[in-house]
Amino acid sequence: MTAPAGLVLAVDGGGSKTDVVLLDTTGVVLAWERGPGSSPQIDGLDVSVRVIDDLVRRALGDRDPRDLAEVGLYLSGLDLAEEIAAFRDAISALPWADGAVIENDLHALLRAGTDAPDAIAVICGTGMNAIGIRADGAEVRFPALGPLSGDWGGGAELGDAVVWHAARAEDGRGPQTALVDLLLDAAGTPTVAALIEDVHLGRRPGQSFATLAPVLFEAAAAGDAVARVVVQQQADEVVAFVRACVTRLDLREADVPVLFGGGVARGRDPLLLDGIRAGLREHAPAARLEIVDAPPVLGAALLVLEAAGADSAARERARAELSSDLRLVRTPLVAG
Repeated sequence: MTAPAGLVLAVDGGGSKTDVVLLDTTGVVLAWERGPGSSPQIDGLDVSVRVIDDLVRRALGDRDPRDLAEVGLYLSGLDLAEEIAAFRDAISALPWADGAVIENDLHALLRAGTDAPDAIAVICGTGMNAIGIRADGAEVRFPALGPLSGDWGGGAELGDAVVWHAARAEDGRGPQTALVDLLLDAAGTPTVAALIEDVHLGRRPGQSFATLAPVLFEAAAAGDAVARVVVQQQADEVVAFVRACVTRLDLREADVPVLFGGGVARGRDPLLLDGIRAGLREHAPAARLEIVDAPPVLGAALLVLEAAGADSAARERARAELSSDLRLVRTPLVAG
C-alpha cells in the first residue's frame, strides 16, 4: 500500500507581495495564496507576521497544521541573524510554524533559477540585495540596510530618482528632463511642487515611489540624458554586487550563472541589461546573466520539497505548476 503524501508549505515574502504555496510531497500544488508585502524591514515585524499568518491559514483551510512535514519562509528584510531570530520568536506560537526554516528571500530566488553549486543571485525589486554561493559551502551575503550599508537601487530608489530629478528640473536647479511631464502624468498632479507638498503634508502617501520606476525606463528609452544616467547607475549597482561576490568567492574566471530577479529585472529594460552585460564582461567575463521569470516562491517550494525528501519527479511537477503566476493573475487572489 502506498503511503499517503505529506504536506509542505513554502512562503516567499517581498516588499510588494507575499506568496504562500501548500503542496504535497508528490509536488502537487494544493493551494496558492497571494497577498501584500511582508518584508519586516518595510512593513514592521508585527505586520509581516500577520500578513503571512493570514495567507497560511487560507492556504491550509481545514487541514491540520500538524500534518506539515516541512515549512520554509523566505523573506525580504531578514538580512541579519538577529532579524531571523526575532522573526522566529514572533511566529513561535503559531500552530503551523514549528520547526520552520526561516531565511532571506534570496535563497528562494537562487533555487528558482538554478541548482548549480556555484551561483550568484541579485534581486532588484522594491530594493536590492545579492547572494553568492560556492560548491564548498562558502557564501557571500550583504546587510542590505539601505544607505546605511552602502546600498542604492531597486524600484523604490529608481522612483525616488524620478521625483528628485523632476523637482530639480522644474525649479531650475537641474537640467531639463522628460521625467517632469512623465511624472506629472503618472502621478496626476499639476506640478512637481504640488506633489511634493502633498506628500510632505500627508495628503498623499510618500513612503515609496517604486511604482514610478517604469517612468524612468520610458524616458531613458526615448533618449532622455538624465534618465539614462540613472539607468546606468542601476546597472553599475548590479555589477558591483556581482563583482563583490566573484572576488570574495574567487570565482572571477568561473562559468557562473548570475540570476537576476525581481520586478525591475523582469522588466527586461534593454539599456539596463546592456549596461549589466558590459560590466560583467569586465569584472566576471565567464558569468552568464539569466533573468528569473518564475515566481521566487517556486524556489521556496523546491527547497521545502528537497528538505522533505521528495524525489526528482515531485520537484519537476512543482516546477511545472509554479513556473508562472498567470494562474493567479486570472483570479481575484492577486493583490495590487
